[in-house]
Amino acid sequence: MVVRKIRDAAEITAPGPIGQPGSVGLRLRELRKAQRLTLQQLGAVAGVSVGYLSEIERDITRVPIGVLSRLAEALGVHLHWFFQGGAEADADDRDVIVRAGTGRRLTFPGIGIADELLSPDLLGPLEVVRSTLAPGADSEFYTHDGHEVGVILTGVLELWIGDRRFRLVPGDTFAFNSTEPHRCANTTDEPTVVLWIVTPPHY
Repeated sequence: MVVRKIRDAAEITAPGPIGQPGSVGLRLRELRKAQRLTLQQLGAVAGVSVGYLSEIERDITRVPIGVLSRLAEALGVHLHWFFQGGAEADADDRDVIVRAGTGRRLTFPGIGIADELLSPDLLGPLEVVRSTLAPGADSEFYTHDGHEVGVILTGVLELWIGDRRFRLVPGDTFAFNSTEPHRCANTTDEPTVVLWIVTPPHY
């Protein structure tokens, strides 16, 4: 995945208090754990020492944009994953509530899919994601650990599970083992919106 190039070399600090929802460090930690990566593994890929990475996750050090960009690339997300969403949530409910329009977003322009995380974080046993597939969007086949369930909200979804192909319309639901090769696509001229529930989180 190509991470947006950021030329601003200014250092940043976490947008929230240490260990609080919204902080860069906490979002980095939950994403790393959701992908089942150790500090050593992520640090090796991103070129960051384990000690420095630990300090970033605990929000006790300043983070250069270039370093955060490398971490985002290693984790397969865009840099804005660490900043978008959650800003309007009240401090006393943002560990439980995701207000409309404040979910963290990931955009995959190369394949035409935009995801919004509807669960407060990735630290629990599951994640809830609303995916919007632009006309012509195609995820190609992929696999990961866990199980997933989905419901079509609008549009038409083409879903492949192994060598089986399904055409789903609004109100249709599905469930499958994520270790099976699966793929989704929108072959129509209108956007398709799907609600996914995945356990365990894999973003």
